[in-house]
Amino acid sequence: MPLKIAVFTETFLPKIDGIVSILCLMLQHLNAKGHQVVLFGPPGGPDEYAGAEIVGVGGPRLPFYPEIRINIPRRRRVWNRIQAFDPDLVHIVNPFFLGPFGLSYAQRLQVPIVASYHTNIPKYVHHYHGGGFIEPIVWSYLRAIHNQAHLNLCPSSATLQDLRDHGFYRVRWWRRGIDTQHFSPGPRNEELRMRLTDGNPNDFLVLYVGRLSPEKRLEMMRDAIFQQPGVRLVMIGDGPSAASLKQYYQGTPTVFAGYMRGQELIDAYRSADAFLFPSTTETFGLVALEAMACRMPVIAVRAGGVVDIVTEGVNGLYFDPEQPKQIGGLIQRLRDNPELRNEMAENGLIHARSRSWQATMDQLIDYYYLAMRLSRFSQGPQPRRRTTGVEGNM
Repeated sequence: MPLKIAVFTETFLPKIDGIVSILCLMLQHLNAKGHQVVLFGPPGGPDEYAGAEIVGVGGPRLPFYPEIRINIPRRRRVWNRIQAFDPDLVHIVNPFFLGPFGLSYAQRLQVPIVASYHTNIPKYVHHYHGGGFIEPIVWSYLRAIHNQAHLNLCPSSATLQDLRDHGFYRVRWWRRGIDTQHFSPGPRNEELRMRLTDGNPNDFLVLYVGRLSPEKRLEMMRDAIFQQPGVRLVMIGDGPSAASLKQYYQGTPTVFAGYMRGQELIDAYRSADAFLFPSTTETFGLVALEAMACRMPVIAVRAGGVVDIVTEGVNGLYFDPEQPKQIGGLIQRLRDNPELRNEMAENGLIHARSRSWQATMDQLIDYYYLAMRLSRFSQGPQPRRRTTGVEGNM
């Protein structure tokens, strides 16, 4: 029997990031499998996506990160809508502002709750206004929310261990995958290559894709990347650090390309020579897998979710986050050894193709059913609220 799923998410379209990419794939797959979804998220997005109704809730933007809203719903409006939908399960995504409301509604409806952890918010506070002292408070707040869920999901083995170390219960690894029909090898777009290299297509082009924000540690790349001539950098994305980064990289062979999506983003991956991923706070690092799927070797920090993606010397290279000067040597190694670069690119492609997004979403549906079994067990012999539920699916 198809499920009715209410999703509460802190972020959605038109914002572009890894969480939104996963949510879009999730909605597509749930729709294809015949499940019904209502998604409650920030305002400004579409009214519908992949058959799911999208309900925007209000809230002011964060002053230091205007892409993110403090999503506070009008309680009666959202409560009336979720009552009318009558979900079998509530999924709260990256709960912080809106998530607790979704948690409360699910508890009032007495339906199972799945919470998914996507962003390392406690680590991020280190990078905003000296917020390191807030980290224990943030961990306590998130733990209190997540431990009310029947099942908690996270995107990598490193995050799984981190959450368990911080006292999160009922945590499972929800593996990540990408659409390798979409992200795939192909011919270089010479016109785009010319633009991304600022008219120097024969130089070695290093690519970064992601938010331009303090937690990404993008400043530390500058002195390392340009240790030798003939190396160029392009950053694709935007964020609160865009203006300061443009000033910091002024005078270097760096192009800030802004947001790209769709075929243009794929062409950018295909038109670069190596992908650089310096962040130590990633719970997964979807863009590294996208780069591999487009047949590009990856240089990354050995930290966080990327350790499930990059195998040293096979499909990429690691550097010590405390020794960023190592980046220059790794770039030179790839630039001066085309055979090594080609071998790593091919191995990366093989790995990316093994990470099917369909399998990822089938695993999510299995976790939904697991949460329902856990919910029924925790309720003991008490009758369920719904008389027509998912008993036939158990």
